[in-house]
Amino acid sequence: MLWLDLSSRDQLVHFLFHTLNSGSLAEEGQYACPMVSAPRQFAARFLHDQARPGDFAEHRLERDHGFTALLPVDRRLAQELVLGVLRWRSTLDWLIAQKTDGREQKPTLQNLLRLGLYQLFWLDRVPDHAAVNDTVTLARELGLGPQSGFVNALLRGYARDRESTRERLVELRQTDPAAGWSFPRWLIDRWSDRLDATELADFCRWNNTPPPTFARVNTLRTTAHDLVEAWLHEGVDFSERLFDWIEAGLVFELESHPPLGTLASFQDGGFYVQDPSTLLAVREMDPRPGETILDLCAAPGGKTTYLAQRMKNSGRLVAHDPATARLELLQQNCIRLGVTNVTAVSVLPESQPEFDRILVDAPCSNTGVLRRRVELRWRLAPSEFPRLAEGQLALLTEAAHRLKPGGRLVYSTCSLELEENSGLVDRFLGSHPGFTKESELSLHPLNDAVDGAYVARLRGPA
Repeated sequence: MLWLDLSSRDQLVHFLFHTLNSGSLAEEGQYACPMVSAPRQFAARFLHDQARPGDFAEHRLERDHGFTALLPVDRRLAQELVLGVLRWRSTLDWLIAQKTDGREQKPTLQNLLRLGLYQLFWLDRVPDHAAVNDTVTLARELGLGPQSGFVNALLRGYARDRESTRERLVELRQTDPAAGWSFPRWLIDRWSDRLDATELADFCRWNNTPPPTFARVNTLRTTAHDLVEAWLHEGVDFSERLFDWIEAGLVFELESHPPLGTLASFQDGGFYVQDPSTLLAVREMDPRPGETILDLCAAPGGKTTYLAQRMKNSGRLVAHDPATARLELLQQNCIRLGVTNVTAVSVLPESQPEFDRILVDAPCSNTGVLRRRVELRWRLAPSEFPRLAEGQLALLTEAAHRLKPGGRLVYSTCSLELEENSGLVDRFLGSHPGFTKESELSLHPLNDAVDGAYVARLRGPA
C-alpha cells in the first residue's frame, strides 16, 4: 500500500486536483470524476494552482496539457471560466462577502464560490443547475464536504435573487467602481485623476472585455490576396481593419477560426498575431532596406519581424533580449515568417555608435494592455512605476551611445502612464543635449479602439 503525507488541507487539495487531471484519462480530455464536467474540473484545478507565482494565465493555458487535451468546445468553456474568474475576482469576492458578513474563506472554497457565481451572473447560457450542482460536487470531491451545504445555499440564494443582484451590481459600479468593475482601488483612483466618471466606466468596461484577435499579413511569405484565399479554405471568418498608422491590406481581425496553430497559413508563416497598436512604433521607425538597425527589447518578435518585413529582409537587424528563452521564441518566429536579416543576441558587444535606427520598446507597466493580461491588475503595485521608469531611462541612455550621428531613436511602451511615457522622454532629453523630439504619439483604447501605446521619435545629434 502507498502511503502519502497529506496532513494539511492544501496538500490534500493539491493531490486531488492533480490526481483527477492527470494520466491517461486526462490525455483523452476526460476526467476521473464523472459527476463534474471537464471544463469546470479543469478550471477549479487551474485556479487553485494560479496562487503559485508564474507566467500570465493566458500563456500558462497554452502550455497546460490538461487544457490542450480537452475537446474544442470544452476548451472554450474552460478558458472562459478561468479568465472570467481572474478578471472579475474582486466583484465575485464582493458577492461572497454579502452572504458571509465579510468572513474570510479558505482559498479553495473561495475559488469554488467564485467559479459558481461567475457562471450564474456572467454566463447566461449555463443552466443554474449545472453551475450549482457541479460546484457542490467539486466541493465534496476536494475534501470540503462539510461546506458543500453552504456552497449550495449561497449559490441557490443568488440564483433566486439574480435580477435584484444584477441591479445592485450596476449600482455598485457607480458607488464603488473598484468593487463593481473589479480593479484595485489604487488603480481606479489613479485613472480617476484623468478620466471623468463616464470615461472611467468605459475604460473599465473595455479592460473587462475579451480582446479580439488581429493578424498582420507577412509579405515576406505571401500577399494579402493569397492569405485571404487560404483563410476561406481553412474556415477562418475575418474582416479587414483600417487604421491611420498602417497601410490597407495589412491587418485583419480574425472573428472565428480553428486553433491557429493548426492552420497551414499560420504554419507557413503567412501571418503574425499582434494588436494593431504595436505597429505604430515601426511606422515611426520607418526602417529602410540596407540599414543597420537595433531592436533593443525585441522578444517575442512582433515588432522585430515587422521591421524586417519593412526592410524587405535587406540590411542588418540586431534583435536583443536578455532572456534566453524569449530570444529562442523570437528566433522560432523569424524562421516561421521567413525573416533572414535578424541576428538575435542576449548580450550586446561593447558600446559603439553603429546603428542608423534604434527601437527601444521598453518593459513597462502594461496598463495599456490590461484586457489581454487579466490578472496583471492584481500584480501591479504603485511602487512599480518609479522602478520601471529608472529601467526605461537606462535603456534609452544605452541606446543613445549606440546611435550613429543624426540617427533615429524611437521609444515606445504599452503603458498609459505619464512617468513612463512623455515624462520619461523629457527626463532623457534633459540629460542628453543634442537629442531632439521629432514626434510624440499616443493611442488610447477610448479614442482609438486598440490597445494603449505610446511612441516618441527622437533624433540624435549630428
